[in-house]
Amino acid sequence: MSDSETAPPAAPEGADALPEEARKIASGYAFTGPALDLGALLWDGRCHPGAPVRIPLPMLNRHGLVAGATGTGKTKTLQLIAEQLSAQGVPVFLADIKGDLSGIARPGQDGDRVRKRSGEVGQEWAPAAFPAEFLALGGLGHGIPVRATVTSFGPVLLSKVLRLNQTQEQSLGLIFHYADTKGLELVDLKDLRAVVAFLTSDEGRAELKDIGGLSKATAGVILRSLTAFEAQGMADFFGEPEFDTAGFLRTAEDGRGVVSVLELAAVQDRPQLFSTFLMWLLADLFHDLPEIGDTDRPRLVFFFDEAHLLFDDASRAFLDSITQTVRLIRSKGVGVFFVTQTPKDVPADVLGQLGNRVQHALRAFTPDDQKALKATVRTFPRSAYDLEELLTGLGTGEAVVTVLSENGAPTPVAATRLRAPESLMGPVDTDELDRAVRASSLHGRYAQAVDRESAFERLSARPAPAEAPASAPAPAKSPKAPKAPKEEPSLVEQVVGSGMFKSLARSVGTQIGREITRSLFGTARRRR
Repeated sequence: MSDSETAPPAAPEGADALPEEARKIASGYAFTGPALDLGALLWDGRCHPGAPVRIPLPMLNRHGLVAGATGTGKTKTLQLIAEQLSAQGVPVFLADIKGDLSGIARPGQDGDRVRKRSGEVGQEWAPAAFPAEFLALGGLGHGIPVRATVTSFGPVLLSKVLRLNQTQEQSLGLIFHYADTKGLELVDLKDLRAVVAFLTSDEGRAELKDIGGLSKATAGVILRSLTAFEAQGMADFFGEPEFDTAGFLRTAEDGRGVVSVLELAAVQDRPQLFSTFLMWLLADLFHDLPEIGDTDRPRLVFFFDEAHLLFDDASRAFLDSITQTVRLIRSKGVGVFFVTQTPKDVPADVLGQLGNRVQHALRAFTPDDQKALKATVRTFPRSAYDLEELLTGLGTGEAVVTVLSENGAPTPVAATRLRAPESLMGPVDTDELDRAVRASSLHGRYAQAVDRESAFERLSARPAPAEAPASAPAPAKSPKAPKAPKEEPSLVEQVVGSGMFKSLARSVGTQIGREITRSLFGTARRRR
């Protein structure tokens, strides 16, 4: 047959019935190695199950973007990709903004809609559950508590959470530098407040004199920001035991990758916090993982949901750090997928590193929508489709796809009807979720917060009884002493009055301090 002689040799079986242009697109997805199945090609209003659209498994660490308007099916796309990664032995991290990704741990439910979709795309659908670990920031929600120490979180990310300006961020960096070199561990927020209070006191002001100093006005802004931050109930996210992000790299006993689901529904009204915390998790992985270069499969794929929140109001230095982290973490075997509404939400320097694209439908109801649509079209390679028309006409569970082929070249743009996830497309019952959390091997390690001796306790240690004034009223006042640390006005007096601090403050730095190293984001991690 002459058509078969002229068709691309790699065209998938069943693609011969397609028009020439569509056959060229289909041949671009006929990979020979392991790959994830996204769905089937859409052409001229019809779905062609004989022309599958896929992503090569080794290319998942070349990063990606999942974009589209609200309600177009982005969450189900994440679930679909996560399932197949897990099945191929690749661990996955998912940020669950709406609380409905917990269903990945339970088999899906058969029904007319699932059968219709699987028939359209040529999918042999079968219900399946996948190994999952459920996490929650600071324990707010149904999951293993995820905490970070203030020392580990670092000044750059903390400045973004506190909404500090550039000058205040630099001053906060100075405070962290001082604490690092003096071996003063900043475990929680009260530790940081204690150090700030000391450095603006008569006793401690000279400590930073040679490297710029810390003005009382700037320190006041930082202290007020910390107080407001705590008043919003956010102090629980900082403390110990600190979560070890190496836990994201686990596989189950059957060899499937564990899907770590971080529930964010309880903190979705605090976008600056959770988006920055996600960046800390990624930066922590970058800080700890060794270089491995390109491999036949990623070590981890990290889905960064609501990615636009990370870039909003970000400083140039912050954006540069994100760009470098994304560029370099690929060689450590980690793929990062940003999830947002339009590609314009992601800075150009970052967008240029995202080799795999799944773009769901966009709206064009307003002039701003139309501008965003045109900008999105310009980010795609030249295509046989009218992308402006196509992107506004896609249905739920349909997307425009282009990925990196096995040789690293971009595939042709393909309109795709996506497959149906095989796990439950919805949340797991909260009682069942709580039982899964209690049964987790991580529960005993992270469930209970620990408040050990750190900077606050060391700086506010009281002088020995022999040094205290031996006056008659002292015994009467002693019962009130425990209340003093809880009152903000007494903090400076506590720190400056510490008999222990002089030796700490004048020391050349302890072994603990020397072991602290900071990465691009100023995050720190002592080797465990």
